[in-house]
Amino acid sequence: MSRWKELSTELHPHVHQLIVRMRRLKDRSGLSTRQLAAKTGYSARSWQRYLNGSTLPPREAVEAMTRIGGDDPTRLLVLHEIAAERWAEGRVVDTDSPAIVPATPVPTPPEQQQYERYPRALVAAGAAALVLSVSAAILLAVQLADARSKLADARAAAVRATPAIVTESLVPVIYTCRLEQSDGRWYAGLSRTTDSILAYTHVGPEVAEAQCLLSRAGISAGEIDGVFGPRTQRAVERIQKRDGLVVDGVIGPHTWKALREAAPK
Repeated sequence: MSRWKELSTELHPHVHQLIVRMRRLKDRSGLSTRQLAAKTGYSARSWQRYLNGSTLPPREAVEAMTRIGGDDPTRLLVLHEIAAERWAEGRVVDTDSPAIVPATPVPTPPEQQQYERYPRALVAAGAAALVLSVSAAILLAVQLADARSKLADARAAAVRATPAIVTESLVPVIYTCRLEQSDGRWYAGLSRTTDSILAYTHVGPEVAEAQCLLSRAGISAGEIDGVFGPRTQRAVERIQKRDGLVVDGVIGPHTWKALREAAPK
């Protein structure tokens, strides 16, 4: 196994996880960066930048790595799409800059020193609170990414257990829409919920049910893969805007009603 250089702490957790997974696939393949370049068309120097976290790899490079490493590309491409959005937002910028100290210390009157203690204490307390909140947010993001990864692994195992013809250019559809109308409402055979709350990063058959209904309403959410990613969120916002609902990208009772009763367009 390769001895990898430690990744920068400035990387967003989703970007960090993507690069770690690609490193594992390279280790599994046993190829050098030059051999990767020969097989994928991306230069060895480009692969070094991708795997060291200095440049976000393009989608095609991620697909090529999954083929070489013998892995299902579905879960890694979902992670890449999320990581690309985080990369576009920019890395964490260190706001702790060196304080400017006068060349010659100027004596401060005792009264002024006494009053200056209070603002400094407030600033210190605020900085501590900010550090705690940022740490908690990062921890939650990492836990969420790990949970999504485990769910994706479970779905991939189920797909491999089902007889299917899979090629490098064809990704098996995990969910199948079986549309039927009952009591004036449409159902896709995956869930009959009318009030479940679904939002960005949720996964499962209820998400796939919503994706089927979005497609029936003439709004594509991409593949019916049960992953509430950016494309599904944009599709939800479109039908909410079209039906005069609150545009928040979250599926609740009102959006379910619009999905189940929408006429195809």
